[in-house]
Amino acid sequence: MKQHLAKKEERRAYLLLVLPAVLLYFAVIAFPMVFSIGMSVSDYSGGQIFGGSVPINYVGFSNYTRMWKDQYFWISLKNNVYIVLISIFGQIPLGFVLAYALHRNQVRRKGFFQTVIYLPSVISSVIVGILWQTIFSPYGPFTELMQYFKPGWENTLLSNPRTAMLPVLLVMLWFYTGTYFIIFLANLQKIDQEVIEAAKIDGASEWQSLRYVILPALSGVIVTSSILAISGSLKSFDLIFGMTAGNPARRTSVLALYMYDTAFRGAPKYPLANAISTFMVAFSFLLIIITKLVEKRFGGREE
Repeated sequence: MKQHLAKKEERRAYLLLVLPAVLLYFAVIAFPMVFSIGMSVSDYSGGQIFGGSVPINYVGFSNYTRMWKDQYFWISLKNNVYIVLISIFGQIPLGFVLAYALHRNQVRRKGFFQTVIYLPSVISSVIVGILWQTIFSPYGPFTELMQYFKPGWENTLLSNPRTAMLPVLLVMLWFYTGTYFIIFLANLQKIDQEVIEAAKIDGASEWQSLRYVILPALSGVIVTSSILAISGSLKSFDLIFGMTAGNPARRTSVLALYMYDTAFRGAPKYPLANAISTFMVAFSFLLIIITKLVEKRFGGREE
């Protein structure tokens, strides 16, 4: 009887501890997500404040059809795909290589390089965007540097729709690599060094130790970093807003910026903006599922 009462009290304590987090989750994440999906299939136009109708009517998937027919949606989606690719195949590998080089004592002054590599990650992204906008401007330091080697060179990187995305991708590679560098450096220090030394004694080279010992031990970290990269890439807004604001001609726009412009610039189009946000969530889930499947097929098992 006492044991039964003890389990009941324990279960009640667990529920009381979990309840605030569950309520907060439903209030901040679950309810807004369901509300956004409902809004995306309606004709809500802001109510009387914005001159719209009071009743909200169901319009089916017309907002999604409208989104798919908009050329700026495809431009934004393409740019988001570029950012996802530069994140997964640029930031994560570069962060790992830098972390591995410092962990294996391939460079001197480790503390200095750790600070230099991670420092961009602690700066406000809006400040970083404005800073690099100044650097890549037609009268900025980058233009003067290029004109030093090639007199008369005109800087059209940010004003040319075909090249405007290149500086943005370069800045994102520089800005976010430090985050994955710290993640990999911390997890490399968790690997038992005796296992690596034993592999070396058995005749394994540096590359073989990396491939057959270290990378399998970090498979879970790589997947987690990939998920963070995907989710962060799809919600990219502040850095691009500070650097280009989607210009020129919205050729550097991403889905988050496209959603912002749809909802808050000009006449409000809340249903279309919610359709875009719903697509972003679905697209993010799709990429995460693909990442998990790839890890399950080719990845190792983290010990």
